[in-house]
Amino acid sequence: METENPDLNSPIKDTTGLKQLVVNYIGNRLIVDEEITVDMAVEVFAAEFPEFLMAIAEENFIRGYQQALDDLEAATKK
Repeated sequence: METENPDLNSPIKDTTGLKQLVVNYIGNRLIVDEEITVDMAVEVFAAEFPEFLMAIAEENFIRGYQQALDDLEAATKK
């Protein structure tokens, strides 16, 4: 099982106004001239907007837990 998400190393393409704003902010915040990656975005959001990431993480956990219960129920019906 892979322990790290390879998507974290993907560069963010600033194709929308919000992405452009976020990419520029992250570049200025981290003082980098290179491409901004998803991992960099997570790092900055975790430091400056943790309640946003926590809401997403909690929703993800709940959905995953519900899917596991649904799969278990379906398996026991077979």
